[in-house]
Amino acid sequence: MDKLTSKSRNIYLIPYVLWILLFVVTPILLIVYYSFFDIEGHLTLDNYRKFFTPVYMQMTLSSFWYAFLIMAFTLIIAYPAAYLLTKTKHKQLWLLLIILPTWINLLLKAYAFLGIFGTYGAANAFLSLIGIGKQQILFTDFSFIFVSVYIFIPFMIMPIFNALEELNPSLISAARDLGASPWKTFLRVIFPLTLDGVKSGCQAVFIPALSLFMLTRLIAGNRVITLGTAIEEHFLVTQDWGMGSTIAVFLIIAMVIIMIVTGGRKRGKSL
Repeated sequence: MDKLTSKSRNIYLIPYVLWILLFVVTPILLIVYYSFFDIEGHLTLDNYRKFFTPVYMQMTLSSFWYAFLIMAFTLIIAYPAAYLLTKTKHKQLWLLLIILPTWINLLLKAYAFLGIFGTYGAANAFLSLIGIGKQQILFTDFSFIFVSVYIFIPFMIMPIFNALEELNPSLISAARDLGASPWKTFLRVIFPLTLDGVKSGCQAVFIPALSLFMLTRLIAGNRVITLGTAIEEHFLVTQDWGMGSTIAVFLIIAMVIIMIVTGGRKRGKSL
């Protein structure tokens, strides 16, 4: 009986394994393969040497800096929102309203903000109404970070909300009975016990924020240059697939390291 059960489980794993091989492992292997060729198709290691030049190092630091800012602002907004969400009635309805924007295509949302932040858009109309006057909002760091935070915020709220929902209310009551203030209760009880949700949310935001390229084009107007922008440039404009693949290799390595660092503590904690 046990052998039949194990065999049936192995059969169910086949589609999953095939999916991983075709759409995860194979693309990564192709990226690594192309990274060893120059624009003329010659085998070379120059792409890896070029990546460590000041231009690409500055681009890497810029990518990490913007990804960190997007993650930080998203966390600052998402944690209180998730906490208030657990205290409201009809929380599932509110949660659905937060998730709904993720069903809309990213390109459509970007174009919507082009209209909102444009010279004659709603944002400048409001600024004119309160006496500040029209401002250059589009094609700035502010517009890029604002739109990025708006897009990623549901992915931060969801894991934090789930962690807060699983929190035992008796622990909060015990902390208050022992004389802890609301702020101390949050710092000593609530936040540490929901840290896994915070880590998951930070992963879900920081990792994709590293490779943003569409928003840097449309919202930032190429004023913000990231690794994702450089990959798009090399693949679609300069046709230097080797250099684009090399940048992608380092981006994948960075993502894996981030996942290992943030995930390792969870395993250690559970043990």
